[in-house]
Amino acid sequence: MIGVFGGTFDPVHFGHLRPALEMHVALGLDELRWIPCRQPPHRDMPVANAEQRVAMLRDAIDGVPGFVVDTREIRRGGPSWMVDTLASLRDEMGRQTPLILLLGSDALAGLHRWREPQRILELAHLGIMQRPGGKVPDTAPLRKLLAGRETTEAANLARQPAGLLYRHAVTQLDISATCIRALLRAGHSPRFLLPGTVLARIHREDLYAAGGGPKESTGQST
Repeated sequence: MIGVFGGTFDPVHFGHLRPALEMHVALGLDELRWIPCRQPPHRDMPVANAEQRVAMLRDAIDGVPGFVVDTREIRRGGPSWMVDTLASLRDEMGRQTPLILLLGSDALAGLHRWREPQRILELAHLGIMQRPGGKVPDTAPLRKLLAGRETTEAANLARQPAGLLYRHAVTQLDISATCIRALLRAGHSPRFLLPGTVLARIHREDLYAAGGGPKESTGQST
């Protein structure tokens, strides 16, 4: 089974890393693809450029068995639609390999507003990183989209290539990239919120310093 975890990772931090590791173990994934986006469709451009974010991500997961950086969205250019990413993975992996898209509860709540959400569920399972006590709003569009898909057995995900939803409680780490960038702009240390290798790169390349703004990516592969 192949896991898929997309995001801006601007920068990657322990709020990404620990839940992803717990899902990797709980689901028995063969591989977890970390896929940094080039251009988020529904939010501002990342502050760090694509090459910097990929480098920080590689620093963060270096040496972790089964963790892989996948730069297909960076190389593809344009808005980074997850349905396109899953379709390209499905083309590579074949029709029968189970793909599991990892999402937090907040992302799940807005899934029905994503591009082609029904097709996303035809291409992959959903692995929900559920924070203790976290709840997804019970809206009619989301309920209709997910009807009949939920399973309480992780083993069921291995029995078909796509279409199921599985929730797993993960360690709650209230860390955000926005907070880390704000600390850095203010001249404060975000130590212990993200890996030391990532923080070292941030300082070395003077990322997120006061007065910094979005940097245009070249879109070149790294």
